[in-house]
Amino acid sequence: MSDIEITSRSGRWILIATILASGMAFLDGTVVIVALPSIQSQLDANIAGIQWVVNSYALMLAALLLLGGSLGDHLGRRKVFLYGIVLFTIGSLLCALSGSIEQLITFRAIQGIGAAAMIPGSLSIISTSFPEGQRGRAIGLWAGLAGGVASIGPFIGGWLVQTVSWQSIFYINIPLGILALIIAARHIKESRNPNARRIDWAGTATITGALLGLSYGFIQGPVMGWTDPLVIAALVLGGILLPLFLIIEARADEPMVPLGMFRNPLIAGANIVTFFLYMALNIVIFFAVLDLQQIQGYSPVMAGLALLPTIILITFLSGRGGSIADKIGPRIPMIVGPIIVAIGMALLSMMGTEASYVRDILPGLLLQGLGMALVIAPLTKTALAVEPQFSGVASGVNNAVSRVSALMAVAVLGAVLISAFAGQLANELTDSGLSSGKQQAILDQTDHLGAIEAPDQFDPSEAEAAEVAVKNSFSDAFRMTMILGSILAFLSAGISALTIRTPRQNP
Repeated sequence: MSDIEITSRSGRWILIATILASGMAFLDGTVVIVALPSIQSQLDANIAGIQWVVNSYALMLAALLLLGGSLGDHLGRRKVFLYGIVLFTIGSLLCALSGSIEQLITFRAIQGIGAAAMIPGSLSIISTSFPEGQRGRAIGLWAGLAGGVASIGPFIGGWLVQTVSWQSIFYINIPLGILALIIAARHIKESRNPNARRIDWAGTATITGALLGLSYGFIQGPVMGWTDPLVIAALVLGGILLPLFLIIEARADEPMVPLGMFRNPLIAGANIVTFFLYMALNIVIFFAVLDLQQIQGYSPVMAGLALLPTIILITFLSGRGGSIADKIGPRIPMIVGPIIVAIGMALLSMMGTEASYVRDILPGLLLQGLGMALVIAPLTKTALAVEPQFSGVASGVNNAVSRVSALMAVAVLGAVLISAFAGQLANELTDSGLSSGKQQAILDQTDHLGAIEAPDQFDPSEAEAAEVAVKNSFSDAFRMTMILGSILAFLSAGISALTIRTPRQNP
């Protein structure tokens, strides 16, 4: 057992290194979202392109998160952690230098691979560096400070995009990565698990292929057409590999995901709630940024500030939500929290094309933040309700479920929004008074969503008519997607009611 104290010089440096590395990955996730409209405009990308900017990173992180922890146990936690920092930093530099959307998507995947080594490595290093009595405090400091860094991401991202360029959001990772690398190399000691399980390469390959196939199919389907052979092949491949992954895990002697732990209704319920609830949350963050900038006319800075209430409430009130759950048990917070989120999304569905921030946007965002702050701590604690020797695996599985949820939110609900937008745009243009040729010029840009621009040959009145049609269509599609997200959040509350029970206290 390690005898390093948190207050010692070595303990402080270990915390700084792990917080810098994880905070860098968390910050990147919130910063990139605000920059998406600028990236779309400057790289002339369609909606599928910017979906892949988010999902190429999310795909690698979700699929390789458990593998990253396993590699650290086998090869050395310090070594894998350092490799993760290097890979993430190099990926960030390459993202900043990207000259096309295809390059950016590829380099975002490299970032995701690095993050998959850094994030589980951070927790493993903390767990092995500090004694049992100080481990909880160390993890709390890591989570709070890394989350706090992420909470300012929307504002930082918006400011950088507006005053410098979208490339600058990736450049900021480079000095952070170098600093984390130097500190970690000097102050973190190597450790590994001599009893580490065999690496589940078959499970890793099948889950990666399944997520890639499903993501590709749902993202490209609205753009290429649902009857396109590549889209059909991708969806079929994902549909085959996903159950194959479950079969492999069920039969493996040392599986990456021990399916037996899901026989516990608390763990099964908590992970299902995680999937649906985080799916709802992520679709709000992704498409609200597009709505705020492309439809409401917000600058990147203002869009970042607009989202801050949700993230700040989640970051700073989740601990209070955990205290409430400790007193009354997880059941009520896990029912009430998702209901509050659902109401918030229902309010956001009524934004319209000329929404007042205080009247139409802020109430929904505040309810989102309050609901998530109430549910996150009891949800996570319930997902870890396993025997102590399985706590690491349970934590990794729940983290991976939340990442897969984010991946599917952008892919599946994104497909719903794009399809709804395309259908509504055709109807709006029919009533716009534009000639058939000019209607088609707008329809040809459907895959750009709210970034559609009237061609130069449009006169001012025609350009205005096209703009109104685009805004109305996006608003209607956004409304439908928020309603679906609200249903997912209500479904989460229902699942909690069916599966979560507050443990009886011993007298």
